[in-house]
Amino acid sequence: MKDFPPSKIVIASRESRLAMWQAEHVRDRLSALYPQCSISILGMTTRGDQILDRTLSKVGGKGLFVKELEVAMAEGRADLAVHCLKDVPMELPEGFELVAVLEREDARDAFVSNDYAALDALPAGAVVGTSSLRRQAMIAARYPALVIKPLRGNLDTRLGKLDRGEYAAIILAAAGLKRLGLEQRIRSLISPEQSLPAPGQGALVIEVATGRDDLKQALAPLNHSDSAVVSEAERTVSRIFGGSCQIPLAAFAEIDNGALRMRAMVATPDGKRTASAEAVGNINAPQALGEQVADLLRGQDAAAILEACKAQAEQA
Repeated sequence: MKDFPPSKIVIASRESRLAMWQAEHVRDRLSALYPQCSISILGMTTRGDQILDRTLSKVGGKGLFVKELEVAMAEGRADLAVHCLKDVPMELPEGFELVAVLEREDARDAFVSNDYAALDALPAGAVVGTSSLRRQAMIAARYPALVIKPLRGNLDTRLGKLDRGEYAAIILAAAGLKRLGLEQRIRSLISPEQSLPAPGQGALVIEVATGRDDLKQALAPLNHSDSAVVSEAERTVSRIFGGSCQIPLAAFAEIDNGALRMRAMVATPDGKRTASAEAVGNINAPQALGEQVADLLRGQDAAAILEACKAQAEQA
């Protein structure tokens, strides 16, 4: 194993304000643990940041936000990368692994609007912006009179589009707004009962190249065991169903009185067909709970729903 702790660490990060906040948060945590270590941030622009005129489901999915960061690690220009866990593909390229899940922020979706207090207050025909097929399915199912339009770009870009009047409201992850001190922009939080979060939503994760045992040891104190447990359960469901930006899939796990409880849902983007399931399992066996919930979804014809999603994506 290389020297522990490392004398120098370079963190690869996207250059958006939120991504840099996340990288700086990890840098500060590590600096407090290892004051003798030189820690810097390598800012990068990813394909996901460059392509803003199409939805993620049409241009390659979640991997667009992490590929360049992985290349930097493979080439030795960076040692680790910090991601929003919900943006990380279910299957990583060979040679990389996730080694620490930080304590989860608020996992809920947030309703953001300058004129309306909640989804229920929007008039028929109002335009709602979202980048997520999961949120699109939820809105279409509950509020069929609303008009849903794609919303891409970093957090500040999305808020700017709202402020210019391009949308009556937008739906964002509450975690990002809170991390950037923009909690005042949240008009209302959408409960998991109304909009089940994406797998891993609200959690940050650290990725390293396989074999960097020195980094794994250095990063171990940043891992939050409860957040890692619930995230593993959620991502197991998503992995089983081939979760990506092309599938409206939600999974949300919580630790409740020492037990692990999870709800999950798959739907067509128009919200007309859905399957949902809930189960309670052992906190020490999150993968088993994920597999159990996936089996329950299969029993509700989830496979046919996902085939319908793929067919819709191909026609779009």
